[in-house]
Amino acid sequence: MDAEAVSTSAATTTGEASEAPIALTELAATQAKQAMEREGAHQAALRVSVLGGGCSGFQYSMGFDSNIHADDTVTEQHGVRVVVDATSLPYLRGVTIDYVTGLHGAGFKFLNPNASRTCGCGSSFAA
Repeated sequence: MDAEAVSTSAATTTGEASEAPIALTELAATQAKQAMEREGAHQAALRVSVLGGGCSGFQYSMGFDSNIHADDTVTEQHGVRVVVDATSLPYLRGVTIDYVTGLHGAGFKFLNPNASRTCGCGSSFAA
């Protein structure tokens, strides 16, 4: 699936039009919606952020959040509201989040063009 198919234009919390900083594939959106249903987070958004740590310096974080802050960038893709905080935005701009299945299990996979190095587990990176 190409990035144009999953990327949407949306409004940030400031009301300005912006290109979605993160591309969420349709499969990743479906899995996120199913997880929201399981956890009873029907009105929540999918918050994606970057934290210090991990084996490569930074690690990805995803969770459900009902609190939207003034400096958050909010987009909607495939029926999922995606929220990115201002600090994480430079590290996540251009990222595609997919959902993959394989011999070692299934989970969300981050494809980050900004990463200069990633670890084997795929959940941390260096910028």
